Amino acid sequence: MQRIFKPAILAGVLLAATASAQAADNVTRHSLKDSDFPISLAVETGPQAQTLYLSGSGPEVSNQDADENTIDAYGDMETQARSALTSIADKLEGLGYDMSDVVMMHAYLVPDSDTGKLDFEGFMNAYTEFFGTDDQPNLPARSAVPVPQLANPGWLIEIEVTAAK
Repeated sequence: MQRIFKPAILAGVLLAATASAQAADNVTRHSLKDSDFPISLAVETGPQAQTLYLSGSGPEVSNQDADENTIDAYGDMETQARSALTSIADKLEGLGYDMSDVVMMHAYLVPDSDTGKLDFEGFMNAYTEFFGTDDQPNLPARSAVPVPQLANPGWLIEIEVTAAK
């Protein structure tokens, strides 16, 4: 039995196949040229991408004996960054996303009040546990911005992300 496809039906099948291919490739990450720094130059999302904007997340208390309004309660930059990123990972999972879906990150970092220096290395140590790993190679576009203080005086970091899939 020979099947005859009407042009309208065939066009519908081709459109469905094209839409499926676009949906499977809705996020394109552009690498930084000649750099191994673990962020993307840019991230594009296609027209079929589902996008999630996650509010800022700060660290959880790591020292229950310390006053919650002090840095001692939350730890150094690396500890706080790891905590904030873990919190983000948990929130994303609860919403049906994961860290590989993060396409944009804004990190707000508070410099040390005594030295005025920003512990960027501590931030990066925690960051590279979540991004650019063998298990999770996807890199977001990212800004890291020093700020004089955050809503909680004990926080050295707050991070907001946009995820897409």
